[in-house]
Order: sequence, then structure tokens, then C-alpha cells
Amino acid sequence: MRGSNSEIAWVSGDAEPLGPSATTDGGVNFAVRCASSAQAVTLCAYDAEDDWTRVKPRFEVPMMRTGDVWHIKMISGMVRSGMRYGYRINGEGGWDTGQRFDATKVLMDPYAPLVEARRKVFGEWSKHKVSGDTNDPDMLSGYDFESAPFDWRGVESPQIDEKDMIVYEMTVRAFTADASSGLDADARGSYAGVAAKVEHLKSLGVNVVELLPVFEYDEMEFQRIPNPRDHMVNTWGYSTMSFFAPMTRFGKKGCSAREASREFKEMVRALHAAGIQVILDVVYNHTGEMNDELPNTCSMRGIDNKTYYMTDTNQYVQMLNFTGCGNTLNANNPYVSQFILDSLKHWVKEYHVDGFRFDLASALCRDEQGHPMNSPPLIRAIAKDPELAHVKLIAEPWDCGGLYQVGSFPNWDRWSEWNGAYRDVLRRFIKGDEGMKSDFARRISGSSDMYHHNNRKPYHSVNFITAHDGFTLRDLVSYNTKHNMANGEFNNDGANDNYSWNCGHEGDTSDESVKALRWRQMKNFHVALMISQGTPMMLMGDEYGHTRHGNNNTYGHDDKLNNFQWNELDSQKEHYFRFASEMVKFRRLHPLLGRETFLTDADVTWHEDRWDDPQSKFLAFTLHDSAGYGCGDLYIAFNAHEFYVDAALPSPPNGKRWARIVDTNLPSPEDFIVKGKFGVESRYNVAPRGCVILMSK
Repeated sequence: MRGSNSEIAWVSGDAEPLGPSATTDGGVNFAVRCASSAQAVTLCAYDAEDDWTRVKPRFEVPMMRTGDVWHIKMISGMVRSGMRYGYRINGEGGWDTGQRFDATKVLMDPYAPLVEARRKVFGEWSKHKVSGDTNDPDMLSGYDFESAPFDWRGVESPQIDEKDMIVYEMTVRAFTADASSGLDADARGSYAGVAAKVEHLKSLGVNVVELLPVFEYDEMEFQRIPNPRDHMVNTWGYSTMSFFAPMTRFGKKGCSAREASREFKEMVRALHAAGIQVILDVVYNHTGEMNDELPNTCSMRGIDNKTYYMTDTNQYVQMLNFTGCGNTLNANNPYVSQFILDSLKHWVKEYHVDGFRFDLASALCRDEQGHPMNSPPLIRAIAKDPELAHVKLIAEPWDCGGLYQVGSFPNWDRWSEWNGAYRDVLRRFIKGDEGMKSDFARRISGSSDMYHHNNRKPYHSVNFITAHDGFTLRDLVSYNTKHNMANGEFNNDGANDNYSWNCGHEGDTSDESVKALRWRQMKNFHVALMISQGTPMMLMGDEYGHTRHGNNNTYGHDDKLNNFQWNELDSQKEHYFRFASEMVKFRRLHPLLGRETFLTDADVTWHEDRWDDPQSKFLAFTLHDSAGYGCGDLYIAFNAHEFYVDAALPSPPNGKRWARIVDTNLPSPEDFIVKGKFGVESRYNVAPRGCVILMSK
């Protein structure tokens, strides 16, 4: 096929590769795979300067078909950078077929490397949508075949073994959105903002950042119809719209998709240069296209709904929902599996990311009818793909359909897991619940009861006490119950089982004894996390005591509830932040913490004879340098009682004495003494709700 008019010319083009691609003769080829029942596909193109919610496309060109792939090659009139495009798709069959064709809509290309969203109408983050034709495209596909290749300046990803990882879960926008960040207004909440604050991450000591979703999404999704959440903005990003494009509005204010893509790479380069790896929190279990009751058709839903999503055509609301978000991606369909693999490899090759944390990963372990699979093809393919062999793979091993796989996620010796059991046990023991000592010992030892099989290692357990979803560390010790009224759902949203303790007063207080106990409990939690075998993960803001005032579900608050408060960090630099950062660095430097293999009897001595006593809340043990590293043995004790425990100390190795490193009951700087303080002899009086670390020196 060949066609032309006064502005453009085209030929039929090629069915591969999918998405837009530059051709050697200066043209641009477009290819999109559609449902077999698609009857007509049209390429719609918009100029870069068009206010596309107000004008029709500059031109529309019918595409040719090869099998289920529709393609066209523009040989003139289609610039190689800056132009925006989408597809109109029409097909046969009604609602009962499971397809959702709508030729009035212009749809994003699933393989588009860039996405431009509301650029000319709003130009920045979270501006309310304007009224108008609901079929106007809110997001359009983009590409850039003119810019020079990004200059990585020879910076390569730091080599960090899984056993040595210390993960910092963070949100790109919330990290620097607050004015206290000191950044120019245009840079706040951006990729550039993260790059500007690399020194903070270095001073904390973490070596991996795990970024909440950075794939293009619609932060204004709650605004489409009146609902209890329409006063909020989706700041966490768990409503992906594109699997290939970085979130444009995480670039500096008003920047284009091309500029945001470059800024993302500059952020990765800055982190890598600082010795910090980058893991992306990816959402392949659902998209923001919602369901049949509240549809938001803008891409896959209108292209091939029945292939991309799990459906049941025997019911009116046909979208199966194992994610709590309206739809579930049909991840083990062969085409969709390849689509996800292509996305992962794109982020590794194009953006040099180092790994992925998979949101609700158990949803990816279901077949096309939603039934759990023992050996899900997608999970295996990701683990076995040679182009992904060097990246970290972390599963959130549950979904909202009841599939809970902590300790049993299919792994092929590659996949790590968020250990939800670790979180719950640590919270319960340190707040003083009875009968938790044995479980506490198992969890801080690497959860060998859960992971010591199928060639798994301690580091396959990602240990965490707090994460984006739930209480912050400070709120965990300040509130007994959630306080989510600001979310507009009458406090019905968010988890009810938080295993928290307010230390005697709910919320803010002027009682100095309560405040002192809360800081001590925070230190106890942080010590436990950093001395545990496995991979520790801490939450952004916990290093200074960030509070969300008891709200445990702040996904929609683009304000101080989520935003990092740099002035609060400054106030804690010589107090809690100092303690937290020294504890992180202590873990990194001490070879007995973060082992590659599970503990044996030669590695640890438990100073305990009351394992079965539910009222016993004191646990002490010694980690031995059995491998001959030449480091000191570590004596560690946790006291969750409300009284002192006068503990008999074991004899240190020959020629050495015990030196105190940590005592969470002492004020700064005595609570953490980097070089250790001698004077500890045969006994140590461990304070109520305190913990200690002694090192043989």
C-alpha cells in the first residue's frame, strides 16, 4: 500500500518491531498488535504544539494488517521527534465477546517509549481536568529518534551482592516536593530532585533505592466522577497506564516526555555514581483502565481487552479482579507475558535500572481464568531470561484475591520476597506481646523455616517493619488505631491489624516520658531490622521520624502526610538520624550481619532456657566469627519487658573484652558509640524496652 496527500506520504511498513521505530530511510514505522476481531485501525497524529484536547488530529492514516499486527510506515510528514500519536480501533462483536472497541477514542500504543499527558492544557502535576469531549485523548504516545544517545559518562551500575543490600523505599515526588527541600520550585518532586539529594542517601548509608511506581500514570484518576476520593491526588502511582514510558510529570515542571526521560537517566547516573543501585516498584498486575463499571479506556482495554485482561464473558461485569483495583492483567497469556518481558528489558537497557519489585506479584501466578499456578510461565520466564540474569527480582507475594505465598513464592532460585511474617512478628515482640520470643528469634535469624529450601538464601527474605503502605515507624509507636478520616471513606480504608502501640498516649503528646519511650522503641525496631539475617528495607522518612498523624493509607495525599520534611531531618541530625545512619553503616561493615548462608550452631549461641514461657520477653544471643573474618563477636539482647533484666554475659573470645556499641536506653551520642566503649564485664543491666549490642574487641 502507498498513499499521500499534500502533507504526508506513507507505505504499508513492517509488522516488526511493535511500537514506533526509526527506519534507515528517514521514516517512522508503526506496528500494533490488536484483537483478531479488529476490523480497522487508524494512525492518528498530532503536532507537538497542538492542544490535542481541543483539536482533531493533524492527519489520520489507515493501517495495513499482517495477522493480528497492524502497521504503517510514514515516509514524509511525520517528524522523528516531538509528534504525538495514537490509534483508533474498530472491531466486530459486542459487549458479550469480552472486547471493548470504541472507534471514537484515540488510544495509546502499549509499546510507546514515551507518553505525553495533558501537556498543553495543564503543563504540570495534578491540575484538574477541564470539561469537554470525553473522547478527547488525555494521554498520547510519543517517541524520540532525533536526540543523541544519552551520555552515561562511563558511570556503570555499582556491583552489590544481594546479601549486602540495604534498601530504602522512596517516592520520587514526595522526596523533594516540600519547600523544605530547598530546591527551586520547578525541580521539587522531580527526578532531578532525587539526584540533587544523593548526598543524604550516602550519609544514611543505604546502597539500594526502591522507587515507588515511575511508569506513566494518571495522578488525577480520582477526579473523573464524583466519589469519596475526588479530593485526593494519586501520589503513590499504583495505577500504571504505560509499561514503557517514565512518568512525565516527575520531570521538572512543564517538561516534555523527552526531557523527562533524559532527566530520569540523569537521576540513575547520579545514584550509580554514588554507589547506589536503583530498583523500580512495578505494577504489572493491573492498570488504571479500571473495569466495566467505571471504565477508563485509553490503551489496552480498547485494543484487545480479552487478551490483556482476565475476563469472564458469562457475567455482566466481566473484568476479573484479584487486585482490588478493578481489573487483573492476563499475565500468563503468551503475548502478555512477552509484553511484560519486553517492558522489563526496556528499562534495563534504556534506563540502566538494577532490579524490580513486583506489586501484588501473586496475581502474576494465576492462569487466564484466575486459578493459581504452581509454575507460572511468566515468573519462570523472568527468572530465566539471560538479559535479566543480573537484575534483582523481588515479589510482593500476595494479591487481593487471597493468594498468599510468603515463603512459597515460585522462585527458580532468583526471586526474593517481601516477608510480611517478619514485619508482623517484629512489631508484636517489640511492642511487648506475649508468646512471641521463639518467632522473633526465627525471623531475625533469616526465617530459615520459610526459606531454607529450594536453594534459597537468607537474603531472599526482604525484611521490613514499615513500608509505604501502613504506619510509618514513628506512627507505629504513637497510635493504637488508624486515623484515616482525611481519606474521605469514614476511616473504613486501610489495614486494621497494625500491631502498633502508642506507648501510653494516642497521638501527639507533651509528656516527655512517653516521647522518650517512643524514640527508644523506634531505635529498638531499627536495631532489630539491621541485625537480622536477610535483606533489610527501610521506609523514606523513618530516618528522622516522619509522621502521617496516624493515617495508614496515604496514597492520595500530595502534602506533608507523604512529603519528606527536610527541616525535621535537620532537627534530628545529631539525635535519631545519627543513630539510624550509624546502625546502617554498622551493618554494612560487620560481616556477621547479612550472611550468605543460614546460621548454624557454630555461628550463634542462644542464651536462653525459657523458649516455651509465653511471659518471657527477653532474648539474648551471641553471633560468633566462626568463619574467621577477624571481626569481633557480637552479643545482642532485646528486652521487651517493663523492668530491667540483669543479664549474665558470656565470656568474650580469648584476649578480648566486651565493648558497648549500642544501648537504646541512653541519650545521644551514648546510644551508639562507633568505636565501642569498654567497661562492660560479666553482666549487663538491660533497660526496660531496650536493646544492646556488645562487640568483642
